Amino acid sequence: MRFFKLSFAALLFSFSAIFSAHALDRQLTQEEVDIINDISAHHSAIEQMAGRFIQLDSAGNRAEGIFYISRPEKVRFKYAPPSREEVVSVGRGFYVLDRKEKTKYAYPQHRVPLRQFLSDNINLFETNITDVTKTEEMIAVSVSDDTPIGLVSVTMIFDLATKELNQWTLTEPNGSEVTFSIYDTTTDIDIPKAYFYIPADYKSRSE
Repeated sequence: MRFFKLSFAALLFSFSAIFSAHALDRQLTQEEVDIINDISAHHSAIEQMAGRFIQLDSAGNRAEGIFYISRPEKVRFKYAPPSREEVVSVGRGFYVLDRKEKTKYAYPQHRVPLRQFLSDNINLFETNITDVTKTEEMIAVSVSDDTPIGLVSVTMIFDLATKELNQWTLTEPNGSEVTFSIYDTTTDIDIPKAYFYIPADYKSRSE
């Protein structure tokens, strides 16, 4: 359960607007500005997406599963067996569901960093960008957030040609990391509304 909680924290920090006193220590080039604006526009145009994910933490723990996104504000990350847990948002916050125990616990939407990836309009310049690194094939954009547990940073890696998000890494205040990689993604999909559902009979529990 501890690994899942760390991974869930990473997942949440990957979906919310981030603001901080820590900022980029140089001026972005016009090329970098244009690329980041193109990334924002590309993801703003995506209404639905599904794919697979793999997550790894600093200790070498690995988990995988399937995710679904329906903008605005709906997301579902379903972990593969033996896990019976899922992360679901229906626009009123994020819930961790345990399908085996029939329990749930909630994270309010406003507590989730980079949540603009689920909003109608995505603008990475509304986050606190702390670093940008570009190669011939990718661009990495790092953002940070002063949270109640300390400074948390997220580095997102986008494909330079397609502008798609391929990977993100959360670094916690103690230096531990959790990395998510997504693949086999598709936007040519009509996701049933039933995929984003919080069972009313699930018992609430603390984190």
